[in-house]
Amino acid sequence: MNWTPGTPTLETRGSRSVALGQKGMVATSQPLASVAGLDVLRQGGNAVDAAITAAAVLTVVEPTMTGVGGDLFALLHAGGDGRTHGLNASGRTPAAASLEALRARGHEQMPDTGLFPITVPGAVDGWARLLAEHGTISLADALGPAIGCARDGFPVSEVVARQWQDAAGLLAADPAAADTFLPDGRPPAPGERFSNPRLAASLSAIAAEGPTVFYAGALADAIGQDIERRGGWLTAGDLAMHESDSVDPIRTSFRDTELVELPPNTQGFVALEALNILADEPLEAFGHNSTDYLHLVLEALAIAFDDRAAHLADADAMPAGTLARLISKEYATGRRDQFRTDRALGQSVPDPTPNDRQAGDTVYLAAADDQGNLVSLIQSLYAGFGSGIVAGETGIVLHNRGAMFSTDPEHPNVLAPSKRPLHTLAPALAYRDGRPWLAYGVMGGDMQPQGHLQVLLNLVCFGMNIQEAGEAPRARYDPSGISLEEGIDEGVLRELVSRGHQVGPDLGFGGFQGVLVDQHSGVLMGGSDPRKDGVALGW
Repeated sequence: MNWTPGTPTLETRGSRSVALGQKGMVATSQPLASVAGLDVLRQGGNAVDAAITAAAVLTVVEPTMTGVGGDLFALLHAGGDGRTHGLNASGRTPAAASLEALRARGHEQMPDTGLFPITVPGAVDGWARLLAEHGTISLADALGPAIGCARDGFPVSEVVARQWQDAAGLLAADPAAADTFLPDGRPPAPGERFSNPRLAASLSAIAAEGPTVFYAGALADAIGQDIERRGGWLTAGDLAMHESDSVDPIRTSFRDTELVELPPNTQGFVALEALNILADEPLEAFGHNSTDYLHLVLEALAIAFDDRAAHLADADAMPAGTLARLISKEYATGRRDQFRTDRALGQSVPDPTPNDRQAGDTVYLAAADDQGNLVSLIQSLYAGFGSGIVAGETGIVLHNRGAMFSTDPEHPNVLAPSKRPLHTLAPALAYRDGRPWLAYGVMGGDMQPQGHLQVLLNLVCFGMNIQEAGEAPRARYDPSGISLEEGIDEGVLRELVSRGHQVGPDLGFGGFQGVLVDQHSGVLMGGSDPRKDGVALGW
C-alpha cells in the first residue's frame, strides 16, 4: 500500500488490526473497562461519561496501578464549545509535611512507601468535576460498573497478576493491605476471581453522596483517623482542603501537527521541548529506529530531562517565565546547537527524583464520540499499590506520590506543606490542521513523555497507523543510561554506544492507548498496546 508521509494508513503491520468505529471509541488497558465505557456510549452517553466509567472500573480491576486513593489528569477537546480543556486533579501534601518533620522521623530522603509519601488523592474530585462540567450522566451511574466488579468479583488478567505478585511483600507488610489484597495469604493467580467488598462499599458511598463523602464525610474521617492513628501526616482536614484545578494546556507545533500537554506540576513540557529540538531534523531520511534517528531522539530527551530535573515542581514554586522559556522554539534552537550528530553529550546529572518501581505504574485511557468530544485521561497510584497502605476498613489503597519530592532545600520541588509534588502523569492530545486528531498516552513514569514523542513521530514522520505507532519498539532515556526495546536491531545499540551513549538498566517501555480521528471521513481509529492486557473498542 502506498502512503503519503504524515498520513497514517490502515495497512496491518502491528500485532492486531486497528479498531474502527463511527459513533464512539474507547481504548483502555483492561477489556472490562473498555466494555464498560463502550456500553455507556451505546446507551447515549458521551466520551466523558465513557471515560469516567472506564476509569472507575480500572481502579477495581487494575489495583496494582490505579485506585480511588490516587491522582488524575485529563485533557479534553469538547465538541460543545470547540475548546481544549485541562484538568489537574492531583493532590497536595498534608499540612504537617515538612523537611523538619521528615527528619524528625529518621528520614534524610523521601521514603518510597509507607505513611510519609502519602499525599491527598485527587481522582475522585477529578471524576466529579469532569462529569459535572462536560458529562451527561451522574457520578452514581458512572460508578455502577466499578461497584459491580468490586462487589461480585472479576477474573484477574495476566499482566496485572504478575504485578500483583511483584508487590506481595509490600502488601504483606501492612495488615489492612494484606487483608484486602492477599486473599488466602497470596496474590490471585491469572484468571482467578478477586473481589473487594470493602472497596465496593466505599464506591457505593461515593455514588450515593458524591465526592463530599470522600473529602469531608465518613470516608475522609475513616482515612484521616487511620493514618493519624499510625503516626502519619494525612488528616481529614487535609482531605477537606483539596481542590482540583482547571488549567490552560501548553502546546507546540511540529509540521502540520500541534501537540498539546498539561503544564506543571506534571512533566508534559518534556515532550514539547524534545519535539521542538527535533523540529528541523530530516527524521524520515534516517529511517525508523535507525542509529542516526535514535541518537537524535535520545539526545533531545536527555536535554529535556535535564531541564525537568532542574525546574519541574508545583507551578506555584517555579519562577515566573520558566515554563514559557523551556517550551519556546528559540530555546530549543539554542539547545539543539549543543549536541552533535556523531557523538553523545555524555551522561547527564542524576535526576533528583526516584524512578517508578517496576511493580506497577499507571493507567491511561482515551475515548471519543460522534459529538466531537475527545478525551485523554490518566490516573495512578504512582508505584505498584502506591504507598502499600490501605486505610482502615475502606478497601482503598493510598498512593505514594510524595516520593517524588526532593529533600534539597534549594530545589523548587522540595518537600513542603500543602504543596503538589513533581508529577509524572501526562495525558496528550494532538491537533492536525487545527482540528482534533489524536488522544493518546504512554504509561510508565519517566517513559510517558518519551512515548508521546516517539508515537507522534511514528504517525507523522513514518506514516504508521494508530495500532502500529503504539506498539512499535521504543527507546528509553534515563540519567543512568539508555535502553532499547526488543525489536530494534542489536547493531543499533552497539553503534549508539560507540557514539558515547551509556547503557542503562531496563526500566520498561510503558503501555500505549490511543484514539485517532480520521480527518477526511471522521472514522474513529483505536489502538491498544499488547504490552498491556487492554483493548480498543468502537461502534
